[in-house]
Amino acid sequence: MDLVIARPEGLYCPPGDFYIDPWRAVERSVITHGHGDHARTGNSHYLAAEPGAGILRARLGQDINLQTLAYGETLKHHGVTLSFHPAGHVLGSAQVRLEYEGEVWVASGDYKVEPDGTCAPFEPVRCHTFITESTFGLPIYRWQPQAEIFAEINHWWRTNQQQGKASVLFCYAFGKAQRILHGIDSTLGPIVAHGSVEPLNRVYRDAGIFIPPTLYAGDIKKTDPLLRQALILAPPSAGGSTWMRRFGDYSDAFASGWMRLRGPRRRRGVDRGFVLSDHADWPGLLWAIEQTGAERVMVTHGSVGTLVRYLCDKGLDAQGFATEYGDEEEATVEVEPAP
Repeated sequence: MDLVIARPEGLYCPPGDFYIDPWRAVERSVITHGHGDHARTGNSHYLAAEPGAGILRARLGQDINLQTLAYGETLKHHGVTLSFHPAGHVLGSAQVRLEYEGEVWVASGDYKVEPDGTCAPFEPVRCHTFITESTFGLPIYRWQPQAEIFAEINHWWRTNQQQGKASVLFCYAFGKAQRILHGIDSTLGPIVAHGSVEPLNRVYRDAGIFIPPTLYAGDIKKTDPLLRQALILAPPSAGGSTWMRRFGDYSDAFASGWMRLRGPRRRRGVDRGFVLSDHADWPGLLWAIEQTGAERVMVTHGSVGTLVRYLCDKGLDAQGFATEYGDEEEATVEVEPAP
């Protein structure tokens, strides 16, 4: 019997009678991380890795019925031994290891293999079947070392300061924003955070992650001269909104793995694109899959067909899982009104 199957509600474990990252409300859910396409409201019970507790409560509500396990700690439910292992994606992200009657499956959620200091680094877990994402599952996606990207952001910020422009950097409010804050040179000037970013900065700080001091954008008047020296972090949904008017003359940029291609950058209409992703690139995906030793691979979202064909050509039993994962930045993010 397969330990995980696709159902209309999400990925389901039949012997354990629970779902992994369900996209419809269920009784028992196991959550890999707090992005909106993996952690949704309405479930009766949530089980997640302990480092992600603050994020889940901040995003889903303080009163959710949440149970947590430390990384590596085991729980047996209906004969299924379950444990969480670091995925290296964002704070609290985890791979879910399932063992039942000698069979081991690992559902990875989303992951990246380059450590970044804002979450526990990816930990390969040996298994018979590996459930992997494929967000950037094309050979064209190969990331530069993140230190080079942070240096590019610093240079762009300094150049804008010399020209008297604000620097508005669009990035996902959870994970990407904090990774940028952790990696850039925060001594260059003031840092301003959108209302969707600032509460999550506090969660990271409470978890012991270094996040430099930030100012809440809603507390700053649009005439304040500090804005011309500031780096402003905002979600993509803020682009083109009235919220942007407060910054006067500004240069904007977008930090995402999608900036690797010209088309997405043109559609965003930004001045700069920084290729920075919290997902594994093509070499990273192949390395992670190889490290598991799995003979069977299930691919959940992204460039599913390409990765499946490649793995099959390499002699693995690979196939796709139809899921609703892939949109980390919720379309309904609230944008603060302009003062």
